[in-house]
Amino acid sequence: MASSVVYASIFGAVLASLRAISTRMVVFDTAMVDLSEHLQDAVALLFGAQLGGGTDINRALAYCQQIITRPRETVLVLITDLYEGGNTEQMLRRAAALVDSGVQFVCLLAGRLAALGLPIFSCTPELFPELMAAALQRRDLNMWAAQHDIVAARPSQS
Repeated sequence: MASSVVYASIFGAVLASLRAISTRMVVFDTAMVDLSEHLQDAVALLFGAQLGGGTDINRALAYCQQIITRPRETVLVLITDLYEGGNTEQMLRRAAALVDSGVQFVCLLAGRLAALGLPIFSCTPELFPELMAAALQRRDLNMWAAQHDIVAARPSQS
């Protein structure tokens, strides 16, 4: 996950430089830190993102849910290995609530969230800007992935 922190910090700083969008960056392990005030400085982001270990995705999503004021204008990018150390069922319900509210939810490196209809796939740093453009345009991200020969996780057939 260390390389994900590096990429996320760089992408966060780049997105924050675009005046047309408002960018926030929240990092988490079992604690959660809002690094949004450091988005103008990728180096500060990298050093600010030094957390201990463990994962409480549910807690991070709860925080994001509180700060989202315009869900239909929000793209939430969750970068995680999805090893939830908190309440998994609550995390899944919270993710579903975010999607139901209109949030464009992108999860990079995922698994069970695919069952909620979230586009789930790995994305290289080179394609991330194009992915974000597609998300901001509210395009079908599974279709975008297919057009780039990226295999997206599909919901399991129960």
